[in-house]
Amino acid sequence: MRTLIVNGTLLDTDSMTLVGERHLVLDGDTVVDVTDSTPKPSPADRVIDARGRFVLPGFIDGHVHHVITTMDFHRLARLTPVEKALGMARLSEAMVLRGFTTVRDTGGEITGLVRAIASGLCDGPRIVRSGRAISQTGGHGDFDIAEGPICACQVYSNDLSHVADGPDAVRKAVRTELRSGSDFIKIMSSGGVASPSDPFDALQYTPEEVQAATVETDHRHTYTTSHAYQPEAISQAIENGVRCIEHGNLLDAPTARRMAELGVTMVPTLVTYAAMTELGPKAGLPERNLVKNAGVYEEGQRSIEVARAAGVELGLGTDLLGEAQPWQNRELAIRAGLEPAADVLHSMYRVNAKLCRLEGRIGRLAPGTSADVVISNVDPLANLAALADPDAALAAVICQGRVMVDRTEG
Repeated sequence: MRTLIVNGTLLDTDSMTLVGERHLVLDGDTVVDVTDSTPKPSPADRVIDARGRFVLPGFIDGHVHHVITTMDFHRLARLTPVEKALGMARLSEAMVLRGFTTVRDTGGEITGLVRAIASGLCDGPRIVRSGRAISQTGGHGDFDIAEGPICACQVYSNDLSHVADGPDAVRKAVRTELRSGSDFIKIMSSGGVASPSDPFDALQYTPEEVQAATVETDHRHTYTTSHAYQPEAISQAIENGVRCIEHGNLLDAPTARRMAELGVTMVPTLVTYAAMTELGPKAGLPERNLVKNAGVYEEGQRSIEVARAAGVELGLGTDLLGEAQPWQNRELAIRAGLEPAADVLHSMYRVNAKLCRLEGRIGRLAPGTSADVVISNVDPLANLAALADPDAALAAVICQGRVMVDRTEG
Protein backbone atom coordinates (compact mmCIF):
# COMPACT_ATOMS: atom_id res chain seq x y z
CA MET A 1 0.00 0.00 0.00
CA ARG A 2 1.56 3.28 -1.14
CA THR A 3 -0.01 6.45 0.27
CA LEU A 4 0.81 10.08 -0.42
CA ILE A 5 -0.08 12.76 2.13
CA VAL A 6 0.25 16.16 0.49
CA ASN A 7 0.11 19.82 1.52
CA GLY A 8 -0.05 19.32 5.30
CA THR A 9 1.73 21.42 7.94
CA LEU A 10 4.16 19.05 9.64
CA LEU A 11 4.93 18.87 13.37
CA ASP A 12 8.65 18.25 13.83
CA THR A 13 8.87 16.41 17.15
CA ASP A 14 12.65 16.85 17.37
CA SER A 15 12.28 20.63 17.70
CA MET A 16 8.58 20.47 18.67
CA THR A 17 7.77 23.13 16.09
CA LEU A 18 5.63 23.35 12.98
CA VAL A 19 8.00 23.33 10.01
CA GLY A 20 5.64 24.29 7.23
CA GLU A 21 3.95 22.50 4.39
CA ARG A 22 5.34 19.04 3.66
CA HIS A 23 4.50 16.00 1.56
CA LEU A 24 4.88 12.46 2.93
CA VAL A 25 5.30 9.25 1.01
CA LEU A 26 4.30 6.06 2.85
CA ASP A 27 5.21 2.69 1.41
CA GLY A 28 3.77 -0.23 3.34
CA ASP A 29 4.39 0.37 7.04
CA THR A 30 7.26 2.84 6.55
CA VAL A 31 7.68 6.54 5.79
CA VAL A 32 10.00 6.64 2.77
CA ASP A 33 10.10 10.37 2.04
CA VAL A 34 9.26 13.72 3.63
CA THR A 35 9.77 16.67 1.32
CA ASP A 36 8.81 20.31 0.88
CA SER A 37 8.74 19.92 -2.91
CA THR A 38 6.00 18.24 -4.89
CA PRO A 39 6.63 14.47 -4.91
CA LYS A 40 7.71 13.06 -8.25
CA PRO A 41 4.85 11.40 -10.09
CA SER A 42 4.65 7.76 -9.07
CA PRO A 43 1.96 5.14 -8.66
CA ALA A 44 0.01 5.56 -5.41
CA ASP A 45 -2.88 3.58 -4.00
CA ARG A 46 -4.18 6.60 -2.12
CA VAL A 47 -3.61 10.35 -2.03
CA ILE A 48 -4.74 12.34 1.01
CA ASP A 49 -4.80 16.11 0.70
CA ALA A 50 -4.03 17.59 4.14
CA ARG A 51 -4.10 21.22 3.02
CA GLY A 52 -5.01 23.52 5.91
CA ARG A 53 -4.43 20.73 8.40
CA PHE A 54 -1.60 19.53 10.64
CA VAL A 55 0.32 16.29 10.12
CA LEU A 56 1.50 14.62 13.35
CA PRO A 57 2.99 11.27 14.28
CA GLY A 58 0.51 8.75 15.64
CA PHE A 59 -0.31 9.24 19.33
CA ILE A 60 1.39 7.07 21.98
CA ASP A 61 -0.34 6.13 25.25
CA GLY A 62 2.18 5.15 27.91
CA HIS A 63 -0.20 3.29 30.25
CA VAL A 64 -3.22 1.19 29.21
CA HIS A 65 -4.90 -2.04 30.35
CA HIS A 66 -6.72 -4.14 27.77
CA VAL A 67 -7.75 -6.89 30.18
CA ILE A 68 -9.89 -4.58 32.35
CA THR A 69 -12.85 -4.36 30.01
CA THR A 70 -15.28 -3.01 32.62
CA MET A 71 -15.17 -1.09 35.87
CA ASP A 72 -17.73 -3.49 37.28
CA PHE A 73 -15.18 -5.84 38.86
CA HIS A 74 -17.85 -8.31 39.99
CA ARG A 75 -19.00 -8.73 36.38
CA LEU A 76 -15.41 -8.77 35.11
CA ALA A 77 -14.63 -11.78 37.30
CA ARG A 78 -17.55 -13.72 35.78
CA LEU A 79 -16.84 -13.06 32.10
CA THR A 80 -16.23 -16.09 29.91
CA PRO A 81 -13.04 -16.27 27.84
CA VAL A 82 -14.98 -15.38 24.69
CA GLU A 83 -16.54 -12.32 26.35
CA LYS A 84 -13.14 -11.20 27.58
CA ALA A 85 -11.57 -11.60 24.16
CA LEU A 86 -14.32 -9.71 22.36
CA GLY A 87 -14.18 -6.93 24.94
CA MET A 88 -10.42 -6.57 24.59
CA ALA A 89 -10.67 -6.47 20.80
CA ARG A 90 -13.33 -3.78 20.97
CA LEU A 91 -11.17 -1.61 23.26
CA SER A 92 -8.15 -2.10 21.01
CA GLU A 93 -10.00 -1.15 17.84
CA ALA A 94 -11.40 2.00 19.46
CA MET A 95 -7.95 3.14 20.62
CA VAL A 96 -6.53 3.30 17.13
CA LEU A 97 -9.58 5.18 15.85
CA ARG A 98 -8.81 7.85 18.47
CA GLY A 99 -5.34 8.31 16.98
CA PHE A 100 -3.33 6.05 19.31
CA THR A 101 -1.17 3.98 16.98
CA THR A 102 1.13 2.70 19.76
CA VAL A 103 0.18 1.85 23.35
CA ARG A 104 2.16 0.52 26.30
CA ASP A 105 0.10 -2.10 28.10
CA THR A 106 1.19 -2.12 31.74
CA GLY A 107 -0.48 -5.22 33.12
CA GLY A 108 -2.40 -8.16 31.74
CA GLU A 109 -2.17 -11.36 29.74
CA ILE A 110 -2.72 -10.10 26.18
CA THR A 111 -0.73 -12.55 24.06
CA GLY A 112 -3.88 -13.56 22.20
CA LEU A 113 -4.80 -9.96 21.47
CA VAL A 114 -1.34 -9.16 20.11
CA ARG A 115 -1.56 -12.20 17.83
CA ALA A 116 -5.10 -11.32 16.74
CA ILE A 117 -4.03 -7.83 15.67
CA ALA A 118 -0.97 -9.18 13.85
CA SER A 119 -3.06 -11.74 11.95
CA GLY A 120 -5.87 -9.32 11.09
CA LEU A 121 -8.56 -10.88 13.27
CA CYS A 122 -9.12 -7.43 14.78
CA ASP A 123 -7.72 -3.94 14.38
CA GLY A 124 -5.60 -2.22 16.95
CA PRO A 125 -2.46 -0.25 17.67
CA ARG A 126 1.08 -1.52 18.06
CA ILE A 127 1.23 -2.89 21.62
CA VAL A 128 4.32 -2.85 23.80
CA ARG A 129 3.56 -4.96 26.87
CA SER A 130 4.64 -5.82 30.38
CA GLY A 131 2.54 -8.97 30.43
CA ARG A 132 1.13 -9.83 33.83
CA ALA A 133 2.26 -7.43 36.55
CA ILE A 134 4.05 -8.85 39.60
CA SER A 135 2.23 -8.35 42.92
CA GLN A 136 2.55 -9.53 46.50
CA THR A 137 -0.31 -11.37 48.22
CA GLY A 138 -2.83 -8.73 49.25
CA GLY A 139 -1.18 -6.24 46.91
CA HIS A 140 -2.46 -4.09 44.09
CA GLY A 141 -2.51 -7.01 41.66
CA ASP A 142 -4.19 -9.54 43.98
CA PHE A 143 -7.87 -9.65 43.03
CA ASP A 144 -8.60 -13.02 44.62
CA ILE A 145 -10.64 -12.05 47.68
CA ALA A 146 -10.96 -15.76 48.52
CA GLU A 147 -8.01 -17.33 50.29
CA GLY A 148 -5.35 -18.38 47.82
CA PRO A 149 -2.62 -20.98 48.29
CA ILE A 150 -0.56 -20.33 51.44
CA CYS A 151 2.87 -21.45 50.33
CA ALA A 152 5.89 -19.20 49.92
CA CYS A 153 7.18 -21.31 47.03
CA GLN A 154 4.11 -20.85 44.84
CA VAL A 155 3.00 -18.25 42.33
CA TYR A 156 -0.65 -17.96 41.38
CA SER A 157 -2.02 -15.86 38.58
CA ASN A 158 -5.03 -13.93 37.35
CA ASP A 159 -5.58 -12.10 34.06
CA LEU A 160 -3.80 -8.99 35.36
CA SER A 161 -1.01 -10.27 37.59
CA HIS A 162 1.21 -12.97 38.99
CA VAL A 163 0.95 -12.98 42.79
CA ALA A 164 4.42 -13.86 44.06
CA ASP A 165 5.93 -13.57 47.54
CA GLY A 166 9.64 -13.67 48.33
CA PRO A 167 12.63 -13.07 46.02
CA ASP A 168 12.60 -16.57 44.53
CA ALA A 169 8.92 -16.42 43.58
CA VAL A 170 9.31 -12.90 42.16
CA ARG A 171 12.32 -14.05 40.15
CA LYS A 172 10.36 -16.99 38.75
CA ALA A 173 7.39 -14.78 37.83
CA VAL A 174 9.61 -12.23 36.09
CA ARG A 175 11.51 -14.88 34.16
CA THR A 176 8.22 -16.45 33.09
CA GLU A 177 6.91 -13.16 31.70
CA LEU A 178 10.16 -12.41 29.87
CA ARG A 179 10.11 -15.90 28.37
CA SER A 180 6.53 -15.26 27.22
CA GLY A 181 7.56 -12.20 25.22
CA SER A 182 7.00 -9.28 27.59
CA ASP A 183 8.93 -6.19 26.54
CA PHE A 184 9.45 -4.95 30.12
CA ILE A 185 8.25 -5.86 33.60
CA LYS A 186 5.90 -4.10 36.00
CA ILE A 187 5.80 -4.61 39.75
CA MET A 188 3.29 -3.30 42.29
CA SER A 189 5.03 -1.23 44.98
CA SER A 190 2.08 0.44 46.68
CA GLY A 191 -1.64 0.19 47.17
CA GLY A 192 -3.97 1.49 44.49
CA VAL A 193 -7.47 2.64 43.68
CA ALA A 194 -8.75 -0.37 41.72
CA SER A 195 -7.58 -3.25 43.95
CA PRO A 196 -9.94 -4.77 46.54
CA SER A 197 -7.87 -5.55 49.63
CA ASP A 198 -4.94 -3.14 50.04
CA PRO A 199 -4.98 0.31 51.64
CA PHE A 200 -4.12 3.05 49.17
CA ASP A 201 -1.05 4.11 51.19
CA ALA A 202 0.30 0.56 51.74
CA LEU A 203 3.99 -0.07 51.03
CA GLN A 204 4.35 -3.30 49.06
CA TYR A 205 7.29 -5.65 48.50
CA THR A 206 10.69 -5.51 50.20
CA PRO A 207 14.02 -4.27 48.79
CA GLU A 208 15.10 -7.88 48.20
CA GLU A 209 11.95 -8.67 46.24
CA VAL A 210 12.30 -5.50 44.13
CA GLN A 211 15.93 -6.37 43.39
CA ALA A 212 14.93 -9.86 42.30
CA ALA A 213 12.87 -8.24 39.53
CA THR A 214 15.31 -5.52 38.50
CA VAL A 215 18.30 -7.85 38.29
CA GLU A 216 16.37 -10.06 35.89
CA THR A 217 15.30 -7.18 33.66
CA ASP A 218 18.85 -5.79 33.68
CA HIS A 219 20.08 -9.19 32.53
CA ARG A 220 17.57 -9.12 29.66
CA HIS A 221 18.58 -5.56 28.69
CA THR A 222 15.16 -4.15 29.50
CA TYR A 223 13.72 -2.49 32.61
CA THR A 224 11.30 -2.74 35.51
CA THR A 225 8.60 -0.15 36.04
CA SER A 226 6.62 0.20 39.27
CA HIS A 227 3.10 1.14 40.25
CA ALA A 228 3.71 3.52 43.16
CA TYR A 229 1.97 6.51 44.69
CA GLN A 230 3.58 7.66 47.93
CA PRO A 231 7.22 8.74 48.49
CA GLU A 232 8.14 5.69 50.58
CA ALA A 233 7.04 3.28 47.87
CA ILE A 234 8.67 5.32 45.11
CA SER A 235 11.94 5.55 47.05
CA GLN A 236 12.11 1.83 47.77
CA ALA A 237 11.53 1.09 44.09
CA ILE A 238 14.05 3.50 42.58
CA GLU A 239 16.79 2.74 45.13
CA ASN A 240 16.56 -0.91 44.12
CA GLY A 241 16.78 -0.57 40.36
CA VAL A 242 13.33 0.43 39.11
CA ARG A 243 13.70 2.79 36.14
CA CYS A 244 10.14 4.13 35.79
CA ILE A 245 7.27 5.03 38.14
CA GLU A 246 3.64 4.73 37.09
CA HIS A 247 1.27 7.36 38.58
CA GLY A 248 3.33 8.96 41.40
CA ASN A 249 0.41 11.09 42.60
CA LEU A 250 1.75 11.65 46.13
CA LEU A 251 5.28 12.53 45.00
CA ASP A 252 7.17 14.97 47.25
CA ALA A 253 10.09 17.27 46.43
CA PRO A 254 12.95 15.24 48.00
CA THR A 255 11.82 12.04 46.26
CA ALA A 256 11.42 13.91 42.97
CA ARG A 257 14.97 15.23 43.23
CA ARG A 258 16.26 11.71 43.81
CA MET A 259 14.29 10.45 40.80
CA ALA A 260 15.93 13.12 38.67
CA GLU A 261 19.40 12.18 40.00
CA LEU A 262 18.85 8.53 39.07
CA GLY A 263 17.27 9.31 35.71
CA VAL A 264 13.95 7.70 36.63
CA THR A 265 10.96 8.51 34.43
CA MET A 266 7.39 9.01 35.75
CA VAL A 267 4.19 8.32 33.80
CA PRO A 268 1.27 10.35 35.22
CA THR A 269 -2.24 9.05 34.46
CA LEU A 270 -4.51 11.87 35.56
CA VAL A 271 -7.59 11.29 33.44
CA THR A 272 -8.41 7.93 35.00
CA TYR A 273 -9.17 9.46 38.42
CA ALA A 274 -11.51 12.04 36.91
CA ALA A 275 -13.21 9.31 34.89
CA MET A 276 -13.67 7.01 37.88
CA THR A 277 -15.25 9.84 39.84
CA GLU A 278 -17.72 10.73 37.10
CA LEU A 279 -18.37 7.39 35.40
CA GLY A 280 -17.54 4.86 38.12
CA PRO A 281 -20.84 4.83 40.06
CA LYS A 282 -22.94 4.20 36.95
CA ALA A 283 -20.46 1.66 35.52
CA GLY A 284 -20.53 -0.44 38.69
CA LEU A 285 -17.18 0.53 40.25
CA PRO A 286 -17.42 -0.80 43.83
CA GLU A 287 -17.94 1.70 46.63
CA ARG A 288 -14.65 0.82 48.35
CA ASN A 289 -12.81 1.81 45.18
CA LEU A 290 -14.70 5.06 44.86
CA VAL A 291 -13.68 5.91 48.43
CA LYS A 292 -10.01 5.22 47.67
CA ASN A 293 -10.22 7.39 44.53
CA ALA A 294 -11.33 10.52 46.42
CA GLY A 295 -8.74 13.30 46.19
CA VAL A 296 -6.27 11.32 44.07
CA TYR A 297 -6.92 13.45 40.97
CA GLU A 298 -6.06 16.67 42.78
CA GLU A 299 -2.89 15.15 44.25
CA GLY A 300 -1.89 13.96 40.80
CA GLN A 301 -2.15 17.44 39.34
CA ARG A 302 0.10 18.74 42.14
CA SER A 303 2.63 15.98 41.44
CA ILE A 304 3.16 17.31 37.91
CA GLU A 305 4.41 20.61 39.33
CA VAL A 306 6.63 18.81 41.87
CA ALA A 307 8.14 16.56 39.20
CA ARG A 308 8.74 19.40 36.74
CA ALA A 309 10.41 21.56 39.38
CA ALA A 310 12.86 18.74 40.13
CA GLY A 311 13.57 17.96 36.48
CA VAL A 312 11.90 14.54 36.44
CA GLU A 313 11.30 13.20 32.94
CA LEU A 314 7.56 12.74 32.37
CA GLY A 315 5.78 10.36 30.04
CA LEU A 316 2.04 10.42 29.30
CA GLY A 317 -0.50 7.71 30.09
CA THR A 318 -4.20 7.25 30.75
CA ASP A 319 -4.81 4.02 32.74
CA LEU A 320 -8.51 4.15 31.84
CA LEU A 321 -10.65 1.16 32.76
CA GLY A 322 -13.37 -0.36 30.60
CA GLU A 323 -16.21 2.07 30.08
CA ALA A 324 -13.88 5.05 30.69
CA GLN A 325 -11.54 4.36 27.78
CA PRO A 326 -13.36 6.74 25.38
CA TRP A 327 -11.87 9.52 27.58
CA GLN A 328 -8.38 8.58 26.37
CA ASN A 329 -7.66 11.82 24.47
CA ARG A 330 -8.72 13.93 27.45
CA GLU A 331 -5.38 13.29 29.12
CA LEU A 332 -3.88 15.68 26.56
CA ALA A 333 -6.31 18.41 27.61
CA ILE A 334 -5.67 17.85 31.33
CA ARG A 335 -1.92 18.00 30.87
CA ALA A 336 -2.27 21.07 28.61
CA GLY A 337 -3.80 22.87 31.59
CA LEU A 338 -0.69 22.13 33.67
CA GLU A 339 2.20 22.38 31.18
CA PRO A 340 3.12 24.05 27.88
CA ALA A 341 1.75 22.13 24.90
CA ALA A 342 5.26 21.47 23.56
CA ASP A 343 6.22 19.78 26.83
CA VAL A 344 3.13 17.57 26.79
CA LEU A 345 3.84 16.55 23.21
CA HIS A 346 7.45 15.84 24.16
CA SER A 347 6.17 13.50 26.89
CA MET A 348 3.95 11.65 24.46
CA TYR A 349 6.20 11.48 21.44
CA ARG A 350 9.75 11.36 22.79
CA VAL A 351 9.55 10.00 26.35
CA ASN A 352 6.87 7.41 25.57
CA ALA A 353 8.84 6.28 22.51
CA LYS A 354 11.83 5.69 24.78
CA LEU A 355 9.71 3.75 27.30
CA CYS A 356 8.48 1.59 24.42
CA ARG A 357 12.13 1.12 23.38
CA LEU A 358 11.19 2.29 19.89
CA GLU A 359 13.11 5.55 19.69
CA GLY A 360 13.70 6.51 16.08
CA ARG A 361 10.85 4.30 14.92
CA ILE A 362 7.75 5.95 16.44
CA GLY A 363 6.96 9.48 17.61
CA ARG A 364 8.63 11.06 14.56
CA LEU A 365 7.85 11.47 10.86
CA ALA A 366 11.00 11.05 8.81
CA PRO A 367 12.31 8.56 6.25
CA GLY A 368 12.62 5.16 7.90
CA THR A 369 10.09 5.74 10.68
CA SER A 370 6.85 3.84 11.08
CA ALA A 371 3.96 5.00 8.90
CA ASP A 372 1.88 6.10 11.91
CA VAL A 373 0.21 9.40 11.09
CA VAL A 374 -2.52 11.60 12.53
CA ILE A 375 -3.92 14.47 10.48
CA SER A 376 -5.40 17.07 12.81
CA ASN A 377 -7.86 19.85 12.10
CA VAL A 378 -6.32 21.88 14.94
CA ASP A 379 -2.84 23.21 15.64
CA PRO A 380 -1.61 21.06 18.55
CA LEU A 381 0.79 23.73 19.79
CA ALA A 382 -1.88 26.42 19.84
CA ASN A 383 -4.85 24.34 21.02
CA LEU A 384 -3.74 20.98 22.36
CA ALA A 385 -6.87 20.69 24.50
CA ALA A 386 -8.99 20.44 21.35
CA LEU A 387 -7.53 16.98 20.69
CA ALA A 388 -9.68 15.78 23.61
CA ASP A 389 -12.50 15.35 21.06
CA PRO A 390 -11.01 13.01 18.44
CA ASP A 391 -14.12 12.88 16.25
CA ALA A 392 -13.97 16.64 15.73
CA ALA A 393 -10.21 17.15 15.86
CA LEU A 394 -8.87 14.26 13.79
CA ALA A 395 -9.30 14.21 10.01
CA ALA A 396 -7.33 11.03 9.42
CA VAL A 397 -5.51 8.24 11.26
CA ILE A 398 -2.99 5.92 9.61
CA CYS A 399 -1.52 3.02 11.62
CA GLN A 400 1.49 1.19 10.21
CA GLY A 401 0.50 2.31 6.72
CA ARG A 402 -3.17 1.32 7.02
CA VAL A 403 -5.69 4.13 6.70
CA MET A 404 -8.03 3.63 9.66
CA VAL A 405 -9.88 6.98 9.53
CA ASP A 406 -10.21 9.44 6.62
CA ARG A 407 -12.50 12.44 6.96
CA THR A 408 -10.39 14.75 4.79
CA GLU A 409 -12.99 14.91 2.05
CA GLY A 410 -15.91 15.47 4.41
